[in-house]
Amino acid sequence: MRRAFLLLAHRVPPRGEFSLNDLAGLGGRMDEVARFVSTAFTLSNDLRRDTEVTVLFSAEPPPRARRIDLAGDRLRYLNPDERSTAALLKNALARTADLPRELESSPGLRVAPCDPAGVLREFLQRPGAAWLTESGGPLAAWEAPPERATFVLSDPFEPTPAEQALLEASGVPRLSVGPRSLRASQVADAVHRELDLRAPSARAPPDA
Repeated sequence: MRRAFLLLAHRVPPRGEFSLNDLAGLGGRMDEVARFVSTAFTLSNDLRRDTEVTVLFSAEPPPRARRIDLAGDRLRYLNPDERSTAALLKNALARTADLPRELESSPGLRVAPCDPAGVLREFLQRPGAAWLTESGGPLAAWEAPPERATFVLSDPFEPTPAEQALLEASGVPRLSVGPRSLRASQVADAVHRELDLRAPSARAPPDA
């Protein structure tokens, strides 16, 4: 099953104007965003080619708001450490700070100006969309679509009132990975584990 994630990043400067030495402070919790991106894609010795991630940087309104789309089947230069992932994203944001159009900053990584509400609406309208939230039902009981699932979740900050209204009005399933409050990267891990266990290869008995 292919997986897509939309991460709502609320305080990261969308023009890349932050230091790699202060990702948690002036970076607006870019440390958590970078950790999520790394976790969503990296395996022990490979990347998840069946995964896509979109990060929505909405700390400023259009036209300064940005989206970064990463496609696992084309992605290059992504390492498992937080700092280099943050540098990859920062570079993409900085390169398009004054561009009114989409740009492929590196293979498999595209960045573009956007309307944050429009992006969120787009993801919520996809078949197989779900909202990952602590108040949701158990992910393990969810009947996932057979081919593709799309998950929307937030960075360490709660969705804005406008985002909350869109999420609630969408009618998509609300799902939770467990009873404790987890980081977004830990949620990505839990989602991948659940879907990996549902894969036919995971259920097939070993050869005699």
